[in-house]
Amino acid sequence: MANILGISAFYHDSAAALVRDGKIVAAAQEERFTRKKHDPDFPARAVAYCLEAAGLRPDQLDYIAFYDKPLSKFERLLETYLSYAPAGFGSFVQAMPVWLKEKLHLRKALRRYVHAPQAKLVFTDHHESHAASAFYPSPFDEAAILTLDGVGEWSTTTVGVGRGNRIQLTQQLQFPHSLGLLYSAFTYYCGFRVNSGEYKLMGLAPYGKPVYAGAITEHLIDLKPDGSFWLNMDYFNYCQGLTMTGPRFHALFGGPPRPPESRLEQRHMDLAASIQSVTEDVILRLGAHLHRQTGQKNLVLAGGVALNCVANGRLLREGPFEKLWIQPAAGDAGGALGAALFVWHQLLEQSRQADPGDSQQGSLLGPSFTSAAIAQELDELGCRYDRLSPAALCEHVADALADGKIVGWFQGRMEYGPRSLGARSILGDARNPAMQSTMNVKIKFRESFRPFAPVVLAEHAAEWFDIEPVQESPYMLLVAPVRERHRTEILPDLAVQMQNSPDLLERVNIARSTIPAVTHVDFSARLQTVDARRNPRFHQLMQAFYEKTGCPVLVNTSFNVRGEPIVCTPTDAYRCFLATEIDVLVLEDCVLHRQAGAMAEGERKRHLAQFQLD
Repeated sequence: MANILGISAFYHDSAAALVRDGKIVAAAQEERFTRKKHDPDFPARAVAYCLEAAGLRPDQLDYIAFYDKPLSKFERLLETYLSYAPAGFGSFVQAMPVWLKEKLHLRKALRRYVHAPQAKLVFTDHHESHAASAFYPSPFDEAAILTLDGVGEWSTTTVGVGRGNRIQLTQQLQFPHSLGLLYSAFTYYCGFRVNSGEYKLMGLAPYGKPVYAGAITEHLIDLKPDGSFWLNMDYFNYCQGLTMTGPRFHALFGGPPRPPESRLEQRHMDLAASIQSVTEDVILRLGAHLHRQTGQKNLVLAGGVALNCVANGRLLREGPFEKLWIQPAAGDAGGALGAALFVWHQLLEQSRQADPGDSQQGSLLGPSFTSAAIAQELDELGCRYDRLSPAALCEHVADALADGKIVGWFQGRMEYGPRSLGARSILGDARNPAMQSTMNVKIKFRESFRPFAPVVLAEHAAEWFDIEPVQESPYMLLVAPVRERHRTEILPDLAVQMQNSPDLLERVNIARSTIPAVTHVDFSARLQTVDARRNPRFHQLMQAFYEKTGCPVLVNTSFNVRGEPIVCTPTDAYRCFLATEIDVLVLEDCVLHRQAGAMAEGERKRHLAQFQLD
């Protein structure tokens, strides 16, 4: 028996994962425990959770696997700074203290943090960790592998193949030539935060047209037929400075970067559409090249760029591969899991039997809480709630959803990765034309243009969305169009008016289908399919809603407000319930309803004040 702890840390989205004899026991991001979004610090709380879930003491660990090689990364930083000196001195001064204090002494730090002196330490290559996280949990005996992100040590893109218990990466692109950093440059330029706002840029793209795609391919990126490319670094500042873009970039696209939270112009929407188009082109070319090179029929993906579900959808529809599998925690958080699996299969040479079901276990790998413990906490808070049987609970919640209520849904183990998949979710009726704007403005407190994802019963997915009947999307990592028969005809005059309107909220509020709350302006939808095997309680709820309404689709968004991580504990969920206009809170079998009136408002403020004092 081997107990392997995987760790990713010190950049963004730190996480821990515990693998025992090749089986994933637990995995979680540190942000969920600290409530610090994208927390980069050592994942002490996530490690403690993983050990508790496995029933282990630290001294029972056999291996600790770190997701990259710090010395190689430090070498890259030094070489880059020297290449641009003295221009990068300001960035150099900010970066070096962190490296000299801790990152260069990671062996000692790991021993100090984990208290496992007998465990062997292993440092895997960053993109090997990504590749392992993609291939080993996949349902394929063998598959082509594609990893894309900002940068690891030196690699930014790798391709290869996995067979049985072995992965082999055969080609790479190196820093500073990075598709992830190119996309992040436009994220920064359009006023969003790098390493967290890229999905906002993806959501903004359908409001624009790719009018700048030619300028990007002419000036910024030299793209080859096989998907390899070079970036013209004269336009960027990320090698030597504290920003992503430089003066030539700003001149090319018509001005300085958009200040965060300022008004979005059509230019920003067109820029988003343009870089999204170029990104999809690169990924399609890489996929075609990899297919020719390997002859594989299946492809697995990881790295932050693999979270671009629009590109994934195009790759599935237009690319040469029959099936895709994308690591749900595709970014740096997933590196913790990949490092642990790499040690078990690649270094210890342990056999692997591909699970055609789901060895990732629906990515429901985080903490869970018993109904009894939740009820006790609610009693201590003086809350009014009901406890229902599973069948009665699903019927009750389905009725509330059909009545237009917004539901906070907290069930079972927390999701690993950036998406809520039915364990820590906010749910609504996808048929309600006001649901998207209501959720954005009153619940999520976020930008009005951002779309919501549909969750659909797997057995009905192909009836509502343009996917094959056998195609699954359990991790919300594929975009597919809404079927023509469910779309709503938009009169030509209204279409022109919408296209020219500077008000994004006006464009959002036009019903484009019979499920308008999850239909984006281009009729696309970021799809999650739900089956009874991975998430039986969630499937039971959706089945109850379908039987009442004839619609197997709900809105599913993450259980949090803007700027906060997804909720982890019942306390987190209750606090979010109090601070928003969620109508119904479901904590396992406990159901709370928002009460109306001055007395209820006074009770809400009293509870919020209690949390703030705590």
